Amino acid sequence: MLKVLRILNRFNLGGPTYNATYLTKYMSPEFTTLLVGGINDSSEKNSEYIANQLGVEPITIPSMRRELSPLNDLKAYSQIRNIIRDFRPDIVHTHASKAGALGRQAAINLNVPVIVHTFHGHVFDSYFSNAKANLYKTIERKLAKKSSGIIAISDKQKDEIANKHRICESDKIKVIPLGFELNQFTENMDFKRFEFRDKYRIKDDEIAIGIIGRLVPIKNHEMFLESLKKLMNKSSKKIKAFIVGDGEMRDYLKTKASRLGLEHISVNGYVPPNDANVTFTSWISEIDMVNAGMDIIALSSLNEGTPVSLIEAQAANKPIVTTAVGGIENVILPNETALISNNNSEDFAEKLLQLVENKDLRKKLSTKGWNHVSYKYHYKRLIDEMTDYYYEMLDKSRVPYKMPVAV
Repeated sequence: MLKVLRILNRFNLGGPTYNATYLTKYMSPEFTTLLVGGINDSSEKNSEYIANQLGVEPITIPSMRRELSPLNDLKAYSQIRNIIRDFRPDIVHTHASKAGALGRQAAINLNVPVIVHTFHGHVFDSYFSNAKANLYKTIERKLAKKSSGIIAISDKQKDEIANKHRICESDKIKVIPLGFELNQFTENMDFKRFEFRDKYRIKDDEIAIGIIGRLVPIKNHEMFLESLKKLMNKSSKKIKAFIVGDGEMRDYLKTKASRLGLEHISVNGYVPPNDANVTFTSWISEIDMVNAGMDIIALSSLNEGTPVSLIEAQAANKPIVTTAVGGIENVILPNETALISNNNSEDFAEKLLQLVENKDLRKKLSTKGWNHVSYKYHYKRLIDEMTDYYYEMLDKSRVPYKMPVAV
């Protein structure tokens, strides 16, 4: 029996949690997998329910948090070392930056035969100052040298990691896209659409635009609001926008909406009668309901790995307007499932206007989404590719596991 220790940054709602949980639950019987993860920020939706629904019981490390903290990081590193000593994995597979740094260093020091890291996006662009980004690059380069293999979740991301940021050689990187259970986005869509639009008081003649994700600077909701204001000044249609998610920028974005003259409400549960242009919904677990109720899905990010919201939108056959950053170009079909915008409010508003004003164009972009994502981003494909990759890495290692003597 081969043992895999899977270490996740934190249990917040998003692609990494789904990816790590499906890999823990559905790997072939030859693998025994233990899932470990940090805790989500208070502004993020806790996603441990995803693991619980699948019967996965992860170990939570309270000291492994999103922010940098020498004391907490040292505690988390020590706990990971103890877990490795007790579990004695053949493979340590880390997901995202914090887990990748602490988990890989512990695995290196304890001579784990195979050490794999998945980049779920990266923090080299648009997150930090150049000095801090360069520091993270230096750390990642050192860890990559000691890693058995690196996984990118898109071809574009592989190119950025290898050629733009020079973290490691291209031949050390394997592209394995994320995988999800997507059937829910095709089932009972008419009923779900009615239920969502009834709850959120969306009239039949109103066009609903949704943007789904954390309310943090990298997601660039500020530009989305600016575009929305320009759109509403130009369009003859009735429009309602829904900001689904939460985060540190929530209050700022509400103030921004007010300054733009966009009427807005925040709801959590009961939705009163309203004429608001923008509804802040906080987190909604039933994203299939959200997609069913929307007419257009938007994404305005400055950087992305593999945007889950766009995969889910295409599974639901919803037209998309998005910026072209990170791995987005590998996720959508330009002008077939999505319109691509430059990263400015004028062009983003223009692309939204095209879809709002043209029902036929919306319909055209709603015909190919499911066929595009149904296999490419299904969890069964993910499991098959990861199983093959693990065996490849194990064959290359051929290193007996010798646990260092405790001192």
